[in-house]
Amino acid sequence: MKLNDIRISALGGTLCSVWASFSFGDIAQTVLTAVLGTLVSFATSRLLGRWKPKGRK
Repeated sequence: MKLNDIRISALGGTLCSVWASFSFGDIAQTVLTAVLGTLVSFATSRLLGRWKPKGRK
């Protein structure tokens, strides 16, 4: 076996073990948290932009 083959095999095994440790619930929770954080950040920036005086930058 070449050194490259061993590296690819080790990487493949690592990826398979990491993939098996994730559940759909964890991924869904992460996605929903990211969406909620994005919406809150957008709303906050819009509200702060309205409070900024018009003549200042």
